Amino acid sequence: MTRKQNHPAWRATAPVRLKCAFLSLALAAATPAVADGWVDNVNGITLDAQGKVVRFSGLTITPEGRVGKLVQRGDKAPERPEWRLDGKGQTLLPGMIDAHVHIMDLGFSGLTVDLSDTVSLDQAKAKIAAYAAAHPDRHWILGGGWNQEKWGLGRFPTAADLDGLAGDRPIWLMRVDSHSGLANAAAMAAAGVTATTKTPAGGRIEMAAGKPSGLFVDAARALITKVIPAPTSKDRDLAFSKAQDFFLGLGITSVADMGTSVDDWNAYRRAGDTGRLAVRIFSYALGIEPTLTIAAGEPTPWLYGEHLRMGGVKLFADGALGSRGACLKKPYADKQTDSGLCFMDDAKMKNLMSRAAMDGFQVAVHAIGDRANDEVLSSIEDLAPTYKGDRRWRIEHAQIVDPVDLPRFGKNGIVASMQPVHQTSDRTMAEARLGATRLAGAYAWKSMLTNGAHLAFGSDTPVESSNPFPGIAAAISREGADGQPFGGWQPQEIITREQALAAFTTGAAYAEFAEDRFGRLAAGYRADFILVDHDPLEGSPSAVRATKVNETWIGGKRVFRKK
Repeated sequence: MTRKQNHPAWRATAPVRLKCAFLSLALAAATPAVADGWVDNVNGITLDAQGKVVRFSGLTITPEGRVGKLVQRGDKAPERPEWRLDGKGQTLLPGMIDAHVHIMDLGFSGLTVDLSDTVSLDQAKAKIAAYAAAHPDRHWILGGGWNQEKWGLGRFPTAADLDGLAGDRPIWLMRVDSHSGLANAAAMAAAGVTATTKTPAGGRIEMAAGKPSGLFVDAARALITKVIPAPTSKDRDLAFSKAQDFFLGLGITSVADMGTSVDDWNAYRRAGDTGRLAVRIFSYALGIEPTLTIAAGEPTPWLYGEHLRMGGVKLFADGALGSRGACLKKPYADKQTDSGLCFMDDAKMKNLMSRAAMDGFQVAVHAIGDRANDEVLSSIEDLAPTYKGDRRWRIEHAQIVDPVDLPRFGKNGIVASMQPVHQTSDRTMAEARLGATRLAGAYAWKSMLTNGAHLAFGSDTPVESSNPFPGIAAAISREGADGQPFGGWQPQEIITREQALAAFTTGAAYAEFAEDRFGRLAAGYRADFILVDHDPLEGSPSAVRATKVNETWIGGKRVFRKK
């Protein structure tokens, strides 16, 4: 007690001062909070905690960048808002969350030769040659996005197809699924690859006439990539900026980065340190080792105002269907001698999953083929009794599942992290790889929900475009952009618009333990929202697919505006 507080006059007035203090607190509680922002005149849509649609005409935003409250038409405006946004009748949605992206791959695809829009080998060759001519200072010609199915080639491309496109410079081009790459003769020579080079475990070197054809699948890619000059920090910062611009322009406010390396993490930290980090990133380390360097063996907290966190580990059970790397229970229908690539035996898979879970990291396992999904499900069932609590084991892609295994996704809190655009892109290829009789559990979104799995949607960008609206359109129709097949492919797996929207918002937030802060618009949640030109709960699938984002807001601040 101070001398002043010990004075008789001070003690005598204590009851009065106490009464005044209580009066001040009461007045403060009765006075409406001053809103930082006021958004009105919108067709507002969000989902509540039970997945039901809530419509509103405006919302208030607190000085901390959170939602103050949702406002219904006719409600009185808050007192003294610092700013007001007239939505002009546009549809306002929660910011979209992409549950499976490869940020730096997307960024670098914007800095190298992009073949994703090519529809023939000749068109791709012309684009490679033009890029090489326009960049004479590049010692390697790098790129990706090619798809021999889209080219109608009937075979995989070879090194011979790249002859003469870049002089004597090496060329390395990743397939659209990122699970195989094409090298020219100069690239193979630089890597020292010959007819006697041994194929590494978990990979495949395609051969032609007794020599490497130029195609390297999964683990075999490292034979080439290990000799490619590493990007500089400046290159990485530019690639991240490029990727972030893509996301914001498409209304994506949060992403799950699947396979973050130490160099990637450092690029995100540099963006955060310099105030350039706008999108929210939940990182899944590429294996166990990066967690030891990045996170000191335990998940990080949210950094930079809930913009960056490493909380998971990404593992691989198999490869991709397009390059016949998906691990299957039976041989491929179009190559009876091949059942795909299983990257880990049961013991190794459980060991790595256990190690990650022991350190408190969420486990996300890439599994495309039916055998790979079966093995991951079995590992989860074996580990769940030991690692109890809310683990949210993630299975990434879950594309081809044996129907007998579908009910297993509803146990142990499993998150089925799927990409609806894969179904529309891969439909004819999947039929060729497997045959019609083995597709009952393919891209089975409705079955996942029916069996009790948690569904989270993403894009796998740059494998597919990160635009979420074609994903919603695919989920509600199972038709491609051309409207085919009419009525949908495997239409029994169509889901409702509300379910599709949830998978890109509340479901994706749940998948990264962020459902209490992102994914919907409610009091106390981050004010992450977008203004679009179409209500996705109405209109045809083609109209949903064509939805354009006019503005993107994160934490109550506008980070993108359509020009």
